[in-house]
Amino acid sequence: MPIYEYYCYDCKQRVSVFFRTISAASDDAAACPTCEGKRLHRLVSKVRMLRSEESRMEALADPSLMSGLESEDPRALAGFMRKMSDEMGEPLDAEMTEVMDRLEAGESPDSIESSLPDLPPGDFD
Repeated sequence: MPIYEYYCYDCKQRVSVFFRTISAASDDAAACPTCEGKRLHRLVSKVRMLRSEESRMEALADPSLMSGLESEDPRALAGFMRKMSDEMGEPLDAEMTEVMDRLEAGESPDSIESSLPDLPPGDFD
């Protein structure tokens, strides 16, 4: 069951079009699911790769991700946390996104922790 991405010239949106079979999939048969327009331009879609949990854990064990953590570099900590979020499929909420942005700017974890009263104590310990 293929899903193709198109740009719709009528509603000016990027849309996904689902076809029941590969043989039914054609640019001529595609219609915008938003406005039902037929003036579509097929786009190159992102590719997703299914990986086992073991494979994701191995990716997190990459020594290059760990560099900087032993020297307590806030930027390295933020990079590692973002990679963990991506690998585990757990998106960061708004508060954690703010924390990651501040770490990437070089702010110390202690400074961030003291300025966010809603964080449970010891989150960065």
